[in-house]
Amino acid sequence: MSRRLALLVALLVSGCAATPLRAPVTGQWGGEHVGLMLNSGGGGALDYDCAAGSIDGPVVTDAAGRFTATGTHTPGHGGPDRVGEVPPRHPATYSGSVRGDVMTLVIDVPAIAARIGPYTLRRGAMPNLMRCL
Repeated sequence: MSRRLALLVALLVSGCAATPLRAPVTGQWGGEHVGLMLNSGGGGALDYDCAAGSIDGPVVTDAAGRFTATGTHTPGHGGPDRVGEVPPRHPATYSGSVRGDVMTLVIDVPAIAARIGPYTLRRGAMPNLMRCL
């Protein structure tokens, strides 16, 4: 192997070693007005007081604990769902950070010009929801 090729291989290997793979954030997270369940296979579901949401893929933090994920937001309404009712689903961006067993979460929904949150959630905690009537 030439010296240049050996140097290139060494640089590539050292670059890979400097960027450790992070495991996705998983499990049940709860807080005031929000609950989040993140699946081990990636993705998850959210419940709010009067809305719901989904996260399409795994939530993976960077070295500082920050994350960004995409999914949908489905606003709710008071009263029962009507027969045949199809609730609107809007694209959403979920962002925040995880530090130990505490997560901060903000949801941006451009289609309805809404920023929801910030929420503080704890790993393993049950959500405290106030359902819309």
